[in-house]
Amino acid sequence: MLRLLCLFLLGPVSALAAGDNPSLSAEEIMARAAANQDRAEKLRDLYVFQQHIHIVTRKTNGKPAREETTDYLVTPTPEGTQKDLKHLEGRYWRKGKCVEFRGEPRPAPDSLDGDLINDLRDDLTNDHSKDGLGRDLFPLTSEEQKKYRFELAGEDIVHERKVYRIRFRPQDKNDLTWAGEALIDAEEFQPVSVFTRLSRKIPFFVRTMLGTNLPGIGFNVEYRRFDAGVWFPVSFGTEFRLRAVFFINRDITISLANSGFERAKVSSKILQYEPTQ
Repeated sequence: MLRLLCLFLLGPVSALAAGDNPSLSAEEIMARAAANQDRAEKLRDLYVFQQHIHIVTRKTNGKPAREETTDYLVTPTPEGTQKDLKHLEGRYWRKGKCVEFRGEPRPAPDSLDGDLINDLRDDLTNDHSKDGLGRDLFPLTSEEQKKYRFELAGEDIVHERKVYRIRFRPQDKNDLTWAGEALIDAEEFQPVSVFTRLSRKIPFFVRTMLGTNLPGIGFNVEYRRFDAGVWFPVSFGTEFRLRAVFFINRDITISLANSGFERAKVSSKILQYEPTQ
């Protein structure tokens, strides 16, 4: 069900030049950023890193339902990445009591919240991504940019580097997909951060007749430069409410952090895993 909702919401991105006589249009900036995403994927093959994911589901009265924290060691493969689970802990509430757990197998994995957290974790990350984040989250690649409009909103300085502020929205105002703003590094044309929200409300029929809504959904991703042309997403965050077919009603918080980046070695002992504090 969650994957179907994601397919329904996530969509592809084209370009619209804007700004007061800028040296580069929004269209040109995003085209360069898209080309660099392809090159960056190859450079990311050289790195291994640790990934920390924390997901909490709460009932709409604010009481927690389930919480899980996982740590992975992520290594590159020819097709994407391999994730080795190094640490898992969590807790869930059953009949008013808190039950803590550590390691596999997860207790009550087929419960509403157990299954929901597992699906969210799988949708957020996948083995075919070089940077450890799902490919469909960002309107940055050439293919994804084809159905979007871009507007150059200005320039800023972030971490002592010049960035372009690019706003994006779907070409077709009736499309239900992402809208938001991206900061693009002005020297290397790599994303520095991406902020999104839904481009419009979920249709009234879906909200009323199917009992499905995602108020507040969106995400914020921060990138960091590790070498010339090598930028990795280092954090991802979102908080939203999920209502699905009347019986699922949860407030959800997700945070992801990538850290411990090191160049991969030929040796089978790549690096020592260090739990995230």
